[in-house]
Amino acid sequence: MPQALGGTTAASRTRWMQLLLGLIAMMAISSPQYVWALYTQHLTASLGATLAEIQVTFSVLIVLQTFLSPLQGFLIDKFGPKRLLSVGAALTGLSWIATAYVDSLWGLYLTYGMMGGIGTGIIYVGVVGMMVQWFPDYRGFATGVVAAGYGFGAVVTTLPISRSLSSQGFEQTLILYGFIIGAVGILAALGMRRPNGNGVPSKALAAAAANPAVVETVRSFTSKEMLRNPIFWLLFLMMTMMSTTGLMVISQMGAIARDFNVADALVFGLAALPLALTVDRITNGLTRPFFGWVSDKIGRENTMFIAFSLEGAAITVWYFMAHDPFWFVVLSGVVFFGWGEIFSLFPSILTDTFGTRHATTNYGFLYMAQGVGSILGGPMAAMLYASTGSWGAVFTVVVAMDIITAILAIAVLKPMRSRHLQANAVNNAVLAAAAPA
Repeated sequence: MPQALGGTTAASRTRWMQLLLGLIAMMAISSPQYVWALYTQHLTASLGATLAEIQVTFSVLIVLQTFLSPLQGFLIDKFGPKRLLSVGAALTGLSWIATAYVDSLWGLYLTYGMMGGIGTGIIYVGVVGMMVQWFPDYRGFATGVVAAGYGFGAVVTTLPISRSLSSQGFEQTLILYGFIIGAVGILAALGMRRPNGNGVPSKALAAAAANPAVVETVRSFTSKEMLRNPIFWLLFLMMTMMSTTGLMVISQMGAIARDFNVADALVFGLAALPLALTVDRITNGLTRPFFGWVSDKIGRENTMFIAFSLEGAAITVWYFMAHDPFWFVVLSGVVFFGWGEIFSLFPSILTDTFGTRHATTNYGFLYMAQGVGSILGGPMAAMLYASTGSWGAVFTVVVAMDIITAILAIAVLKPMRSRHLQANAVNNAVLAAAAPA
């Protein structure tokens, strides 16, 4: 973990406070995604709808959270984080409050799905975009911390919400926790700002410049320039493939457990499926700051190769051992430990490559890969399973994606970025020499 936290100056304390506020904001808006399953039974009964119709809401939430992220990032870059993040937190809270009053599927799609997707997307992209600017020396670690907050946040709310559903009913629960998550998110957002001017401590800038493992561009690229660069599209392809592998496991975990006859088998006195989901949530959170920190030390591409290879190996072994409830639980945790780090590595390497000035907007474009992965890892994986009648084909495809992405990181991305950074440095040196004294 970081040893010297950038000194003890006021500027240093400010950026660590920004990290704390970003962590709180991410924890506040994580519940719409991670506790959704607690509401589905109540909503099907209240609206007289099928589970499939209700689940469309979740798809709307994820699609809008990801596919609107470039626009959301642009607005945050243009108007600043305080206003936009406050709006995002307010929309997230209001999406739950409004859901308590809906009486139709379309009302559910518009409130929990659309309002929630837009609100959580603003917070997610905005917070990550600010952390890569505040922490040039610990970029991987800082983005990993806030990304972990998004995964861990629901751990705080899951049990209280479950109890409230039993005692208060789902309408009152939605209203109560809508106010809570909205208020907490707004309070955190009101304290957040970008590191304009001399906001980043000079020691942090010097440490980043002296780090041989992580080389950063000497100028910032606009989104238009970035989208013309093949490195971005390689990163988009890699993040899409890695998103697909993890989201396949997330979306199909229940079906896999039932097909392997381990869903209700006891491990340490607990049913294997819920225990695995709990372990996965923990490892999925821990891996984000851990591998982010590792990447700050040994480089992004080297860390990608290690983590993505681990993911591929873990899924392979998991498939052959999944009939054993104990190994089903343990290895599913390893699978998520090899996957969750994509949410710290990709925003970090994108900012290293294309600069900090437009980092939030730029990451918005890359984050769309998560939306593509949700389609490939969910419905497409289910269709492949249905057509083959076996999980073997699905596992083969996702393992191949893991291995291909690991190889691309070290064999293609690393030399491409090296040439890009060298050319960028040379161009700036020529411009500096030609400038009038």
